[in-house]
Amino acid sequence: MESSADADAAASSFRQRVVQLQRRFQTLLDQTTPYYTYRWAATAGLLLLYFVRVWLLAAFYIVTYALGIYLLNLFLAFLQPKFDPAMELEAAEGDEAEGPALPVKADDEFRPFIRRLPEFKFCMYFLILFGITMKQRIMHMIKYKYVPWNFGKKQYSSAGSPRKD
Repeated sequence: MESSADADAAASSFRQRVVQLQRRFQTLLDQTTPYYTYRWAATAGLLLLYFVRVWLLAAFYIVTYALGIYLLNLFLAFLQPKFDPAMELEAAEGDEAEGPALPVKADDEFRPFIRRLPEFKFCMYFLILFGITMKQRIMHMIKYKYVPWNFGKKQYSSAGSPRKD
């Protein structure tokens, strides 16, 4: 009986931690909302970096092709509305509606454009895919110690003996 109580407590603690992380992530998203130019510039920069990498290595063409198709699919979902008025029109064939129209009365319903795939999820998917495809190169860089940062690298003095910073 005690072990099931411990399992329930652990599961509850895990759920609370997940909720807390989701709130922190949403807060971060809310804080970065006004900086859409910087977000898109960072995404374009990472995409350019990936293309340069593929070009320099002369490899990963199939992966890049599949990634391109997937990103195109995400981009199209990003451009499409979540609620498509044309589909609603087809569903209500019995009505004699001519098509979607703007509200003309105060009690008419107004639906703003809501994306099928929000911008943050689009960028998050891109970053996850970029990280997955770069994993092999990053592991190789760590193994042979040619990482792009200076932390932990040997510094050689003029006498030729290595020193640590």
